[in-house]
Amino acid sequence: MTTQTTAAETPSTPTAAQAGLIGLPAPLGRALATGGGVLTIVSTFLAWTWTAEFPGDLTVYGYPGGLQVLVLIGGVLTTLFGVASYGVKGLGWLTPGSADSALKTAALGTFATAWYTVIAISAKLGGLVNLEPGGYVVAVATLAALLGALALPFERPEPEPFDPDDTGRERFRHQSRQKWNNVKAAFASEAPAPARTLPAYAEILVIAAAMALGLIVFTYGIGTEYDQLFIGFLLTAGFGFGALAKAGLVARVSAITARHRNITMAGAFAAAAAFPLTQSNDQYATIGVYILIFATVALGLNIVVGLAGLLDLGYVAFLGVGAYTAALVSGSPSSPLHVQWPFWASALLGAAVAMVFGVLIGAPTLRLRGDYLAIVTLGFGEIFRITVLNMDGTSGPDVTNGSNGISSIPNLNILGFDFGQEHQLLGATVGRFANYFLLMLLITFIVVVVFRRSSDSRIGRAWIAIREDETAALAMGINGFRVKLIAFALGACLAGLAGSVQAHVTYTVTPEQYQFAHVVPPNSAFLLAAVVLGGMGTIAGPLVGAALLYLIPAKLQFLGDYQLFAFGVALVLLMRFRPEGLIPNRRRQLEFHEETEAPAVLSKAGA
Repeated sequence: MTTQTTAAETPSTPTAAQAGLIGLPAPLGRALATGGGVLTIVSTFLAWTWTAEFPGDLTVYGYPGGLQVLVLIGGVLTTLFGVASYGVKGLGWLTPGSADSALKTAALGTFATAWYTVIAISAKLGGLVNLEPGGYVVAVATLAALLGALALPFERPEPEPFDPDDTGRERFRHQSRQKWNNVKAAFASEAPAPARTLPAYAEILVIAAAMALGLIVFTYGIGTEYDQLFIGFLLTAGFGFGALAKAGLVARVSAITARHRNITMAGAFAAAAAFPLTQSNDQYATIGVYILIFATVALGLNIVVGLAGLLDLGYVAFLGVGAYTAALVSGSPSSPLHVQWPFWASALLGAAVAMVFGVLIGAPTLRLRGDYLAIVTLGFGEIFRITVLNMDGTSGPDVTNGSNGISSIPNLNILGFDFGQEHQLLGATVGRFANYFLLMLLITFIVVVVFRRSSDSRIGRAWIAIREDETAALAMGINGFRVKLIAFALGACLAGLAGSVQAHVTYTVTPEQYQFAHVVPPNSAFLLAAVVLGGMGTIAGPLVGAALLYLIPAKLQFLGDYQLFAFGVALVLLMRFRPEGLIPNRRRQLEFHEETEAPAVLSKAGA
């Protein structure tokens, strides 16, 4: 018996294949989207509510505040991309990729932020009656802009054939999959054509502008004062970055930074070093230094997981080894050693002891692969925590004070510079956590340099070969055990180095800080999530992933018991729709998206 397959009905005219998601004429849709963007900008200068009980004071005419600023940014992007989609001379640089896709993404993000604000006002104040005319105007304007953008034509994918004998459920699934493919095609964009090479000074200015923009976005996000503003910031930043990527601007800037890697890295660290100078107190510098500790350890784990392909579920134990080692020789009254070493000596000792532990754990276990190795490393992490918990003088020798930990760790004093005191730097007051932020930034720079040099070296190529196919790598003469042991030891060393600073930042080192999973990072589960979420095998990926994984839970505390649930759902959705991570290397991106055009040249790390 032969099964007959029938092709799905296809449009008979080219115009049908180029139609938009909404049945409006393309010229009308484009005008509606652009006009909606302009009206959105105007609406942000109107009052959205009559009372200041809603955070941000949206009652003022002529001066946007709070969430209005975010909607204003979305309206500006929507208007610019709408005007550029007409092919206006002089705006071609704005959309080297796809103006229509950028317009749709910007309109969708503006709609989401505006309608979230309107709903939040109504929910908090008790109904739509609390909206002023500006609230209604922005709701109508953003909806019109979105409908107009969705009416823009796009190339629809070829429909998949279906079996006439399919059940109703199977046909429904087939139709749903086809509709979803159409939606993805509507927002898809082509890679921009290579741009002409600018003068060196112009490209450096572009890099400086990109770093300054990144500093502004990060400073604004970390300084959001209330829950509604942070959620609006996430919506605006996410869709705004997506719109810039669809427009091709991100690819253009990435090409420029690839030609000036050293300048880009120097600019990124200079922008990060300027962050404490933008703060009036230590409130957000505290979050910044913990993000740097988390990101630095995640970058060390990226050597083990991202480059060598070894699944380590107990990596936070190496952070604990470095922290306990530095605490024992810090001069703390809780330390049984009663010695106080200078920071450089305690940092080197913490890194060395962590590396020794990495070798001792890796030597007997790295002959295992996959799940078996993961189980062994998970066991090591728990063994470390239980061991330091029992070394309290009762269940074992008196070394770590058990659950009380090593407390009263003194502040660092390097060459007369007391990290516990306020200092004046370039006219700004730098507090305790800002001091440690700058020190941790230096440690992060060292870790980045080590990661970059090792990934580009001969041993780095051997790690990647082991990660891709260990059997083939062994057949080509690579000593797999030696190569993996080096990765394990180097990753542990970098984690120990970060731990030596963490001990002084937190004042106290306790076993509860180094669990496999906990609400507050860093822990092994969050570290692994930061590497996978950000992008395995890259430098920027774990740094961005760690910043998001630390910042988002800290800002979602208003959800109470549902905090981790919402956070988990967000991670699941992200891994579903972008499994390669936020900033993937090119090789890994091709593994998940086979339809993506392969690059002409791949670097050693596949970036």
